[in-house]
Amino acid sequence: MLKRRSLLVLGALATALPALKVTGASAADAGLSADEARAIAKDAYIYGFPLVDSYRVQHSYFVDRNSPEFKSGWNTLNNIARVYTPEDKAIQTPNSDTPYSFLGVDLRAEPLVLTVPAVEKERYYSLQFVDMYTFNFAYVGSRATGNEAGSFLLAGPGWKGETPPGVKAVIRSETEFAFVLYRTQMFNPADIENVKKVQAGYKVEPLSTFLGQPAPAPAVAVDFAKPLSPEEEKTSPDFFKILNFVLGFCPTNPSESGLMERFAKINVGGGKSFDFDTFSPDMQQAIEGGIADAWAAFKEFKETELDTGKRTSGDSFGTREYLNGRYLDRMSGAVLGIYGNSKDEAIYPAYFTSDDKKPLSGENRYTLRFEPGMLPPVNAFWSLTLYELPQSLLYANPLNRYLINSPMVADLKKDADGGVTLYIQHETPGAEKEANWLPAPSGPFFTAMRLYWPKPDALDGKWKAPPMQRAN
Repeated sequence: MLKRRSLLVLGALATALPALKVTGASAADAGLSADEARAIAKDAYIYGFPLVDSYRVQHSYFVDRNSPEFKSGWNTLNNIARVYTPEDKAIQTPNSDTPYSFLGVDLRAEPLVLTVPAVEKERYYSLQFVDMYTFNFAYVGSRATGNEAGSFLLAGPGWKGETPPGVKAVIRSETEFAFVLYRTQMFNPADIENVKKVQAGYKVEPLSTFLGQPAPAPAVAVDFAKPLSPEEEKTSPDFFKILNFVLGFCPTNPSESGLMERFAKINVGGGKSFDFDTFSPDMQQAIEGGIADAWAAFKEFKETELDTGKRTSGDSFGTREYLNGRYLDRMSGAVLGIYGNSKDEAIYPAYFTSDDKKPLSGENRYTLRFEPGMLPPVNAFWSLTLYELPQSLLYANPLNRYLINSPMVADLKKDADGGVTLYIQHETPGAEKEANWLPAPSGPFFTAMRLYWPKPDALDGKWKAPPMQRAN
C-alpha cells in the first residue's frame, strides 16, 4: 500500500459549489465494484493530470511568493529578459530560444485588456492563451494577428459585455483562471536590449482601467491548495483532491457532463470532497491501481504512438475542439512538454530514440544531418534543444549551449555538399566540429526540434525531420 498523506484543500470551493462528501462505503452500497472504481480512477487521472500539473506550475509562478520560480501576482505581467537555463526547473522541456513574459490571469472580477506594441516584421512574437484544462484557446502575435499594435480583451466564462471601443477582438476563456505565455524572439545575445524594448510595450490592465471607469468589487480571496510535487503527482491519491480544487474554477463543459457524472462515483469533480481514508481497503487499492494503470497507458502510448512517429506533438496541443476528447494525447503533452503550442504556431519533432530504436544516452555519439536545402521550413525560426532525463530539463554544460537554432546557421560548419551535420554527444567532437556540437549528459536524454510558424511543407509532411543516427 502506498504511503497516504492528509492534504488540506482550503477555501475556494466553499464559495463555489457546496461540498458533496460521499464515502467509500456509500459508493460500494451503490453497486460500484472495485474493478469499476479502478477504471474510473484511471480515466479521471488521465483526464486530470494536465490540470493538476499545470496548477503546480502556476502555483509556483503566481501564488507562492517563497518559491524560487515566483514571477508575479495574478493579473500582473512579468517580463523575463533572458532565455531559460538549467536553473529554471518549474516547467519541463522549456524553450530556450525566446525570452518569456508570464501572465497569470484571474478573470473572476472582470476582464483584462492586453495591449501589444508594433513589432518589426522580422521579429517573431506570440501570446499563447492557455486555460486550466491546458487547452490553447487563442493566440495573438506574428502568425495569428500580425505584428501591428493592438488591444485585445480577455474575458472569463461569466462575462456578457459588448466589445469596447479600441479593442480589436474579444478572447474568451472557459475557465476562471488562465495563463498567457508571451514569447519574443531574440536573434543573438547582443539583441537582448531590443527584446527588452518590445517587452516594455506589452501592457495589461483591467477593463475598468482601460475604460476609465470605477472598478467592480474584487473577487473573493482564494486559499489556494498546496500543490503536490512532481513525484507525488505520480502515485498519491491526493492527486484527486487537487483535481477537485482546480475543477472548482472550471465550469463543466456540456460535452463532459457524462464524464463528470462517471467521475463523481469516486467523488471526483468540482465541489466534491475526495477523502481517501473514507474508502474501504478494496476501493483504496482500486484507486491506487487506477493511477498505476494511467501511467501504464501513457507508457504504451508513448512507445507505440509517439516514439514510432505515428503521432506527433501536433496531436497533443490545441483547442478543446481540436483535441475532441483525446485525453491521453492531452496527458502526453503535459507530461512531455506542458504548454506546448498548437501545431499551426509550432511543431516539435522529438527524438527519444536513435535510428536503431534504442533510447538516447550520452554513452553513445549521435549525428543529425540536414541534406542540402533541407533545413526545417519555417516562417519564423527553428531550433534543436536537448533535455536531460528523467527531469526533462536543460542540461548544464561547459559551453552553456542548450540548443542549436536557425540564427546560428551562419556559424555552423557546412558539409562538403552544403548540408549541415550536428553532433550530439557527451565529449567534444573536436575543435574543427565544435561549432556543430550540442553537448549531452553522460546518461539518458532526449532532444526536441521546434519549428515556429511552420510552413506548409512541415505541416503536411512533405518535409520530414531527419533521423538521429548513432555514430558508434
